[in-house]
Amino acid sequence: MSDGLWAQIKEDWIANGCDWTKPGFRAVAVYRFGVWRMGIKYKLIRAPFSMLYRMMFRRIRNGYSIELPYSARVGKRLVIEHQGAIVVHGNAQLGDDCIIRQGVTIGNRYMDRPNEAPTLGDRVNVGAGAKLLGKITVGDDAAIGANAVVLHNVEANTAVVGIPAKPIGNSKPQPQVVYT
Repeated sequence: MSDGLWAQIKEDWIANGCDWTKPGFRAVAVYRFGVWRMGIKYKLIRAPFSMLYRMMFRRIRNGYSIELPYSARVGKRLVIEHQGAIVVHGNAQLGDDCIIRQGVTIGNRYMDRPNEAPTLGDRVNVGAGAKLLGKITVGDDAAIGANAVVLHNVEANTAVVGIPAKPIGNSKPQPQVVYT
């Protein structure tokens, strides 16, 4: 992450409607803090920040039911629309400008392969209750329908729905927002 902590949090804040009270924004801010503190070279100096991160992470996880560990790789301007039952695997990768809604799981599929996790491209829109499982790739500008169970790769600009998820056509790219 080349940008500084505050610059990233400001972008996330703008993407989340400039509302610091939104649980989704708070979860992303705690995630950014967790990633930032790992950049502190000396463990002794990092220790108090790690204790603070763990405290905030647990509050977000237990209070809002949003689990977004610092070990996940999250792009800029992540939006978590609604709180509740959101789990992101520690090895998951999310691109820039992704949207996640309540009840979403982005995690592993097989117990014997616990480190496999999905990779989402830029501007992926994940509907409420969707499950993205295993070592899959979701292309840029894809749309995942509500309650879809995605077990295979999704091409860019594709909308998928159902259990298991199947393509239903092209998704319309979201308009680009320029942040100044």
